[in-house]
Amino acid sequence: MPNQSETKQQNTGRRAVLLYVTAAAVSLIGLADSIYLTVEHLSGQSVRCTIVSGCSEVLSRSYATIRGIPLAAIGAFAYFTVFSLATLAAFAYRGAEKLLTLIVGAMFLTTLWLVYLQAFVIGHFCQFCLLSALVTMTLAILVISALRYQNQER
Repeated sequence: MPNQSETKQQNTGRRAVLLYVTAAAVSLIGLADSIYLTVEHLSGQSVRCTIVSGCSEVLSRSYATIRGIPLAAIGAFAYFTVFSLATLAAFAYRGAEKLLTLIVGAMFLTTLWLVYLQAFVIGHFCQFCLLSALVTMTLAILVISALRYQNQER
């Protein structure tokens, strides 16, 4: 019969796994959002906002591409990577959680920069970009929380 300390470690480990699984699921929202924006960009379509009015102004700026590559395509790659690493971390693959933390951290910093650009440089907001920002912030919270649980377990 497990003692109280072992039971607490098992519960802490389960919480970390649940947080990584949730992060994987949340990253799929970001992936879908980024794929949509990439397809619209590559097809030359103008994205229409339904909640705020600024998608065209934001997505037509030079900030929406890096060397001709849509920023949304880079985001899709990042979200797919997060999905993969969060899944691996849930199955306790060594090093997956550290790489996941680095990538989500980079995504978080990029998100802060892009929200700043929308608010203070462009002066318009894109609802799809804001959704991506919300997803990235949620991922940051989930990954940090999972790491805290893992550190408690050790």
